[in-house]
Formats: sequence, C-alpha cells, structure tokens
Amino acid sequence: MNHSDRNLITVKNLVKHFPLERGFLSKFSRRQGVVHAVCGVSLEIKEGELLGLVGETGSGKTTLGRCILRLEEPTSGSIIYDGKDLVKLDKTELRKLRRELQIVFQDPYSSLNPFQTVEKIVGRPLEIHTNLTKAEVRDRVIKILRAVGLGEEVLTRYPHELSGGQRQRVAIARALVLNPKFIVADEPTSALDVSIQAQILNLIQDLQEEYKFSCLFITHDLSVVRYLCDRIAVMYLGKIVELAPTDQLFDNPLHPYTRVLLSSIPEPDPDIKLASISLGGEVPSPINPPPACRFHPRCPYVKDICKREEPKLLDVGHGHYVACHLYREMEE
Repeated sequence: MNHSDRNLITVKNLVKHFPLERGFLSKFSRRQGVVHAVCGVSLEIKEGELLGLVGETGSGKTTLGRCILRLEEPTSGSIIYDGKDLVKLDKTELRKLRRELQIVFQDPYSSLNPFQTVEKIVGRPLEIHTNLTKAEVRDRVIKILRAVGLGEEVLTRYPHELSGGQRQRVAIARALVLNPKFIVADEPTSALDVSIQAQILNLIQDLQEEYKFSCLFITHDLSVVRYLCDRIAVMYLGKIVELAPTDQLFDNPLHPYTRVLLSSIPEPDPDIKLASISLGGEVPSPINPPPACRFHPRCPYVKDICKREEPKLLDVGHGHYVACHLYREMEE
C-alpha cells in the first residue's frame, strides 16, 4: 500500500498503569499495587499507513490504542500528533482535535446508542464539530452510509433492527463522517460472524485507500492483518517485542513469541504440515510481570541474560525491529 514517509503519530515511552485498591467503596481503601498495562511503548504511525497491533488478550493492545486517543490518560510518555503532544493538551484543545482522531470499537451493539436512529448516530459528530445545516448533515450522512455499503432505508432504523455487520458499518460511518486523519480500529471484526468479517476487512481497506486516513488496527489474530496492514507490531505483556513490514514479519519472524503466534494460524491445506511451537508455563500477571525479558518464563530459547536484563527494541535492518537477546550480537 502507498503511504507517506512522514510520521503522523509518534509515541514515545508511553506508560499506563491502573491502580489496584483494596476495599472498593470503602474510605479505608488502600492502593495494593498497579496493573502494568502499557510499559514504555514507542512507535510511529505514518500518514496513510495501516499499522497492525497484535498480541494475546491482556497484552495491552486496547489500552495502548485508547491512550493514543487520550480516551485513557497515560501515566507518562508523549504522543506527538501532527507536531502537538496530545498528553499536554487541555480538554478544550483536545476537543478541537477530536474530529481528526476517531475510534471503531470492538462491539458495535454496545458502542451505538440504542435509543437513537442511524441518522442521529452518524450525524451527531457533525452537529458537535461543524456548523452544517440539518439538510447538509443529512446529505453528508447519506453519502457516508453509501460509502460503507448501506442505503437510505437504514436512516430511520435503530441499532437493534440491524444485523451485526450492518451495525459495524454504521460504527465505521460514524468514525469516518468527519473525515478524520487517524482511526483506531479496536478488533472491529471479532464480534462478527466469520462470513461477515471478510466483508468488513475489505470495506476498511477500500475506505482507507479512498479517504487516506492512518489506522491502528488492533487484533489478536495475525491472519486478519496479513493482507490488510503495511506493518505489524507484536505486543506482549505491555511491551512491543517485534515490529516489521508485514511481509518480513511473516517470512522471517524473529521473536519467539511472534513465531508462536504464527504457528497457531490454521493452515487450510491439510497436506502442509507446519511446525507447531508450544509454550511452557502460564501467562504472567500484568500486576506482577516477570523481571528483565517478560517472555522468559515461557520462552523455549531462554538464556541466563534473559532473566537479568531487559532486551532493547533493536533495529536488525530494513525496518525490522525485535526485542530479544538472541540478536544481541547485532547490536555489538
């Protein structure tokens, strides 16, 4: 896919911790530690790029996406969007940028107001952020609904009157109606039937090429992003462990965790036998993550240094980055 070399968003050392408290609703509640959801993540998203973010449930993908949009307040770090640090903006300044930064949530049913019609749901952002007349709003709503494959007949319908695929198309239309520069798509197909998932993926790809927005596409399924994304970032327990152009990641996965994820993708051809990589141990808790390399308790290639020193995200060439001591000699 074609995209600019200019960074639209630059995330630097982003951290998000959620405090844990004992005695909820009690005035004697005490902090009992924190959930280490996102731990020092740095990455860039270029203009017009589709960046995939993959990892197991609980790896911090959704929290990272929400922090980039300031839907969650980062604990520390910076998010540079178009030259501005979103972390430092006050509510008034951030509100002015909301039309440029949008999100498509995982569950279209819970993210749409059940008491509003499709016309109201999709038109509401225009009412808030523009000075268009009612007629102009309606025309813009009809235009964007057609772009996502829906006709005027859905204007007066409520979310419960639509199928899952139609609801997600409405959610995508709502995100696109302001012509944003950046969209976070948070597992937008995981709540849909398999037969509908491909339609929504193709729709996102077509719309991205037409409207030229940048997108962070979050999923736990590597096979979903293979034909959709320009680059893929692999996240494990709050950290990026590998980042590479899509073809490179699939052709030459470097991090042991990435190899595990790839080996778990079903192969439709029964004659092709893929080597399966199994993991030992249990998934560590983000409340008490392992020291040094967070993957070392489950890694089949663990060394002593993995238990003592945290690996840096190392550039191994051609835009391929990996955080693993197996490639330590490349740094030296």
